[in-house]
Amino acid sequence: VQLQASGGGLVQPGGSLRLSCVASVSSFRFRIMAWYRQAPGKQRELVAAITSGGTTQYIDSVKGRFTISRDNAKNTLYLQMNSLKPEDTAVFYCNSGITPSGGYYYNWGKGTLVTVSS
Repeated sequence: VQLQASGGGLVQPGGSLRLSCVASVSSFRFRIMAWYRQAPGKQRELVAAITSGGTTQYIDSVKGRFTISRDNAKNTLYLQMNSLKPEDTAVFYCNSGITPSGGYYYNWGKGTLVTVSS
């Protein structure tokens, strides 16, 4: 398993969760890494990305609520999610940023399910 995401669960609107992704790959520290999500009936979308140096980028709908971070020494990627909304319900995945050819450097893991509901 190259990428193992965890930390999902059921949370009420307004709640918080922290996702983790452990990468069993030696190139982790050099890669742009990202969190993606796929809501029921929708295509997978990029949520947040972080460079090897820590520069971050977010989609508009999560700005100010989500924080992506990484620990290169632990080969681990994090996503702190606050003020969660029902529309954040999705399976969350981690992977590299998109390559120039439109692919990804690593195989997709199983993801972790986040359900926001009262």
